[in-house]
Amino acid sequence: MNTIKPIYISAFALLVLAGCGTTKEVINTTGLSAITAPLNVKKKAPLKENELKRWSHLDIVKDTIPGMSVDRAYAELLKDKKGVPVIVGIVDSGVDIEHEDLKSVLWTNIKEIPGNGIDDDKNGYIDDVHGWNFLGDITKENLEYERIIKDKTLADDATYQAAKVLNDKKIAEAVAGKSRLEEMLVSIKDADAVLVKHFGKPEYNMEDVKAITSKDAAIEKSKMVMQRMLSFGMPIAGLKEAIEKDLTDFKALTNGENLKMDYRKVVGDNPNDITDTKYGNNNVIGPEKKEALHGTHVAGIVAQSRNNNLGGDGVANNVQILTVRAVPDGDEYDKDIALGIRYAVDNGAKVINGSFGKAFSPHKQWVYDAIKYAESKDVLFVHAAGNDAKDIDFADNYPTDADDKKIEYADNVITIGALNYEYGDKVVARFSNIGKLNVDVFAPGVQIYATTPNDSYQFLQGTSMAAPNVAGVAALIRSYYPKLSAKQVKYILMDSGVAITTNVIVGGKASDTRPFSTLSKSGKIVNAYNALLMAEKMSKK
Repeated sequence: MNTIKPIYISAFALLVLAGCGTTKEVINTTGLSAITAPLNVKKKAPLKENELKRWSHLDIVKDTIPGMSVDRAYAELLKDKKGVPVIVGIVDSGVDIEHEDLKSVLWTNIKEIPGNGIDDDKNGYIDDVHGWNFLGDITKENLEYERIIKDKTLADDATYQAAKVLNDKKIAEAVAGKSRLEEMLVSIKDADAVLVKHFGKPEYNMEDVKAITSKDAAIEKSKMVMQRMLSFGMPIAGLKEAIEKDLTDFKALTNGENLKMDYRKVVGDNPNDITDTKYGNNNVIGPEKKEALHGTHVAGIVAQSRNNNLGGDGVANNVQILTVRAVPDGDEYDKDIALGIRYAVDNGAKVINGSFGKAFSPHKQWVYDAIKYAESKDVLFVHAAGNDAKDIDFADNYPTDADDKKIEYADNVITIGALNYEYGDKVVARFSNIGKLNVDVFAPGVQIYATTPNDSYQFLQGTSMAAPNVAGVAALIRSYYPKLSAKQVKYILMDSGVAITTNVIVGGKASDTRPFSTLSKSGKIVNAYNALLMAEKMSKK
């Protein structure tokens, strides 16, 4: 199943999921000291919405929020410096390239004459002005285990049996979850109607709800319901839509419709033939703009225009977003990912963000080869760790840079776990995958505010949001220190991070506390300020 998309994709998943030490490492550059975690400090007051909108940019010391010190890095380290443009490949569901906050940061293929129907640069893709769409006109897709069940030739018998077991499990969950979701939907609709009447306006936020003081039982009940629902970081309309979608998916699971669909026939290629490359189109938004929500949000985290009084700010300036549409509503095909990575590399990307993943990968070698190709071209691949609250040192989560989960076949992949904005024992997002060997570092991934289609902005969460936060910092390093290699940037991101040496809650279970240092290879959280200090020092060697 697709484990990487943010948890807004499954409202049922929301229901199911429903003090720090100092590091001894100090980096000195021109008299500046690296940021370390303050001891036993927690933010006393809850974050206001305007603080929440940029918490990932804030400073762990000054603000007592586990942000990446992005604002501090710009103010203290970059204010008198000029960087070079860096192309960042967004391999995702598509990007709304018409968005007001992204139009100025798009990569444009200057070798291609727009709209002439000719492959001017002779790269095999006609009119690929801002990227390429390997999905054509499809938005929905099967999950990989469903494809394996439908076609036994895709896997060995053990994998086929594992796919059947997972399908049976999903059907059982659908049966059990259907009534809960129906009750939840009724509760949301009833509470929303009460509060819309109470406020006298159709939309309201968490601060509005928390400020309610009323002795009316219906209003108080609705307040409690909506505080819970708004805590998921989604607008109420979006949450209703997600629940209704889950109910539709549950129906397809229980009656077997999911195994009867063949979405790929619309594309017209053979997804099991890596040499069949002439497919897709140049519409990187996709056939339905709303379906580009995930990719648009990811792109915004990296590069939405800074300091323009629109929405939020991207992590990186001097960035050009190259869009590869390869991740549908369902599981991505290995072929699309492999060709998408190669496309981004061949068109100059120095950082590629991959906020996708799945538990089965029939043609994983194609993706591995593409990652190794990226390594040979000095391109960093930033990958989301997944949202299943599992230890991926044991659970499968593709793609990976170590097929046996131990020995890496490439050194240009960095895998990212997600942080919560609460600095303390709840600092690890309850949904985030972990792994002492296979997760490299953690970054902000809960309630991240960024661009969404049609000039809108939303809070979303998932390791899908943590990865582009890191891709943004990587792009900063590659912009201001372009001589550093992808491998060097990877280890700067890991080694310069802020170490947390206390125990934290894992998987949202208060009974499961572990040292933060055991949850990833570095035991750290990404910090842009420290990373730039280390990059400065390394660039002078």
